[in-house]
Amino acid sequence: MDKTQNKSTGDEGEEIAAVYLEKLGYKILERNLKLFCGEIDILAQDHRTIVVCEVKTVKGTGFGPAKDLVRYKKQQKLRTLARAVEQQYPKSPVRVDVIGIEKYRNPPKIEHLKNVISG
Repeated sequence: MDKTQNKSTGDEGEEIAAVYLEKLGYKILERNLKLFCGEIDILAQDHRTIVVCEVKTVKGTGFGPAKDLVRYKKQQKLRTLARAVEQQYPKSPVRVDVIGIEKYRNPPKIEHLKNVISG
């Protein structure tokens, strides 16, 4: 699969995740937010809490569950992004969520893991 297909799959997964979060009552603040230290797929607000959402989408079973694709290096990046967001929203708690989308299922399976990274 080339990068164009990966981007298309990722974009589709992010759209599914954004709709899912809105149905839960989250407010989507930004999508594909570029900061000096990286990019946030979805920045949302859950009541008072600002949520950095990493979305992982898979089209098949070859790589395992989507949520398992957030490995150590990505966790470090998400920790850095969360710290940057804390500077922008000093009065709000910030957490990191991972949303796994298994697109090969019909309807796509959504797995939402809250507050997955601390420190």
